[in-house]
Amino acid sequence: MGGHASDKGDESLSARLLGSGFSGILELVCFHPVDTIAKRLMNSTQKPFGNGQSLSQGFSILNETIFRDAAHKGTFTKYKSLFPGLGFAAGYKVAQRMYKFTGQRHVKDYMNNNHASTFKSLFGDNWKTMMHATAGSIVGVGEIVLLPLDALKIKMQINPAGASWTAARNAPGSFALFGGSAFVKENIFELKDYSQATFFQNFCASIGGAFASITVSSPLDVIKTRIQAKSVDKAEGGWSILSKMVKNEGFGSFFKGLVPKLLVVGPKLVFSFTIADMTIPLISKVIDEKKN
Repeated sequence: MGGHASDKGDESLSARLLGSGFSGILELVCFHPVDTIAKRLMNSTQKPFGNGQSLSQGFSILNETIFRDAAHKGTFTKYKSLFPGLGFAAGYKVAQRMYKFTGQRHVKDYMNNNHASTFKSLFGDNWKTMMHATAGSIVGVGEIVLLPLDALKIKMQINPAGASWTAARNAPGSFALFGGSAFVKENIFELKDYSQATFFQNFCASIGGAFASITVSSPLDVIKTRIQAKSVDKAEGGWSILSKMVKNEGFGSFFKGLVPKLLVVGPKLVFSFTIADMTIPLISKVIDEKKN
């Protein structure tokens, strides 16, 4: 079914909001624990391996980093510990998906209706890929309005710090996400109408776009996460955090949590996009039928 942003632009705003919101809820239930693990790894300044400690000591540090107070408790208690601040996480995830999936489609539709000739003259055969990427980048910068909910999701505490770093992360991240996906569809599958993509084509496009997005935005994402994790009275600037990371942890610290995010982001995005693409046209059809 439909691609990351339908080329037809005929879904209603209500249908897009409801469909993307539903996909966000399902994604949250399935993937929130892995997101928690990634955030905790990114926020940790400890090196579990490579400092001369034994393998068992390294796994012990990793266990305490991931599960914290539940590190030495039963399996079910450990699992529950991966759902801190679920209410905030739910609000953020659903709001993010509704904003990002709906917003990117609307911005892309606007560009297609008003500036298609400009993109064609600037980018030639790649105009459609660049339009999808640019729309994603614009919407990505706007995600800073959700920053308070994102901070609450991370630490259940309002801390509006890091807005500029969030914008810096979201712009190239969203550009790579939607642009990478469009690139796969346009150049590998040679699709002229992305809405005609099959499930397999959507899956491959989502993996390509997601892996590019997460890798490109990872360094800034780590900095943004550490800024938000600080309490208001212990706030620290992004450049200060960056300097300490390079000095004390090395450049590898910019990619902390990248592996678990890469392992989950492909299935997560293809899952959420597929649900959105299935429900948006269905809801749009129901709304149209009621109007008639």
